[in-house]
Amino acid sequence: SKTPLKKVSYAAGPLGFSGNRQNVKVLQIINVHKADSVFRQLAISPILGRLVAALAGWEQVGTRLAQDQVWAKPPGAPPLTFHRDDPYFMFDPPDVVTVWIALDDMDDDRIGPLQYCVGSHQWGNGRVGSSQVFFDSRNGGRDLLLSAAARAGVTKEAIVVESLVGLKAGGLSIHDGRTWHGSGPNNSRDRPRRGLGLHFVPANIRFTAAAAQSRLWRDYLRDAAERPEDIEIPEEDFPITWFPDPK
Repeated sequence: SKTPLKKVSYAAGPLGFSGNRQNVKVLQIINVHKADSVFRQLAISPILGRLVAALAGWEQVGTRLAQDQVWAKPPGAPPLTFHRDDPYFMFDPPDVVTVWIALDDMDDDRIGPLQYCVGSHQWGNGRVGSSQVFFDSRNGGRDLLLSAAARAGVTKEAIVVESLVGLKAGGLSIHDGRTWHGSGPNNSRDRPRRGLGLHFVPANIRFTAAAAQSRLWRDYLRDAAERPEDIEIPEEDFPITWFPDPK
């Protein structure tokens, strides 16, 4: 005899909250602009590109989108390790500016808003940590931060962290890629915490030798005969969002 199949129905919740609270993890979606026209319109906005160029001093070279990342932190999700953005973007010049856009109201510290370590962009450029420990929650996700501060001669007591609590959905923050930042756990019961990070670089970037060893960039450097700095940056994957008018 055949056993009849049991019909199972699933309630589709918003991205970042399925209703499950067991073994909850932070969701990361990379380059959503390649799959959604609304996200792409925002990511390659020339208005945003020009703003970034003005803030970063790139008015002579223009702005390029290196990558976007959606971060969805469901209720019960752990903290996101304090980190810097620029070590993961292996380009020359090594400048990175991140525009972080809130997709939910950050009106409650319990949902884990983004946090910045004040003045940490001046600690030096030595790389500390790697993507393998990105979700390490030891010491509330601050192990790498404390290590970097110690290397820079900054005591634990002197570390100042500012939260983006109070930022409304659609609001944004902009930070230097050398700034240490992270976020706490989502301790709410039913509120996802979501944001979109847009990572911009100067339009005239070239790959560095280190990029050949990176899972993110090595596919662009398959031809060993070419020097990394001679490889053309593909516009399709790294769109120029703003370029100065030719004189």
